[in-house]
Amino acid sequence: MTHQPLLGRRKFLAAAAGAAAGAAVPPITAAGERFRRSTLQVWSCGGLAEAFIPAHARYKGLTGVEAAYTGAFAAALGKSLLGGASTEVFAGRVLALSQKLRETGNMIYFRPLCFTRYVLVTPRGNPAGISDIHDLARPAVRVILAPEASPPGGEAVSGLLKRAGVFEGAMQNAVIKGSCVQRTMEDLVKGKGDVSVVELRLTRMPPFRGKAEVLPIPEEFFPPGPLTFTIGVMKDARDRKLADHYLDFILSDEGQGFFAAAGFIPARSVEGERLVEKLGVKDA
Repeated sequence: MTHQPLLGRRKFLAAAAGAAAGAAVPPITAAGERFRRSTLQVWSCGGLAEAFIPAHARYKGLTGVEAAYTGAFAAALGKSLLGGASTEVFAGRVLALSQKLRETGNMIYFRPLCFTRYVLVTPRGNPAGISDIHDLARPAVRVILAPEASPPGGEAVSGLLKRAGVFEGAMQNAVIKGSCVQRTMEDLVKGKGDVSVVELRLTRMPPFRGKAEVLPIPEEFFPPGPLTFTIGVMKDARDRKLADHYLDFILSDEGQGFFAAAGFIPARSVEGERLVEKLGVKDA
């Protein structure tokens, strides 16, 4: 049975295209031959939807199992789970949330899933000649920010700007101070500003793909907390064998390819493994 929690603050329902080929999970001819159930309830923070939607389509093709998927505001999902709500698999943002779910007995185990990264984006052609993060404080540069975006969106970018020493200058240059990271991209591609700081994943979303220039930001400025996404099996998993198999698929080369295509750093990659060690993303 598909279950939708009452967390309507933000919906992340976007069609995602493309998937990287790789090593598939062991072949399964029919869900009934291996699993007791034909559906699996999966919750995730909404930013992962562009990877999960095509991954679930592929998983259903392999197994016949339907992922009853809900993507929503991460903090609200976490609060709901800690307050007694249930799901079978949860992919959350910020390592501390999964650790808390483990400590309270709500989650059986978790694994590193992927990491995000922050980039500078400019309109096509980079008309203001932006070259690095310090240009956000340059006089006359029009900056677009979303300081009021749901955590960790606005807070993470503000923290990054502070680490880079340009927070005050960027805020002074801000021509738009919004509350939605996707709207930030909409305004940017329409030329309402010269530059913004966003997660790379936003530039891979269908409405924005190929419509902005992307420049790197040194990792030293990234706030560590919001970088991490994990995935875990919950205590309420009705078919543990199915839940485990699903995680194995998502963490396989093929499954991780969907996250790479959506702009994330897969945990199972050279860069991902480095971040796992650097950020200590390990179950107890």
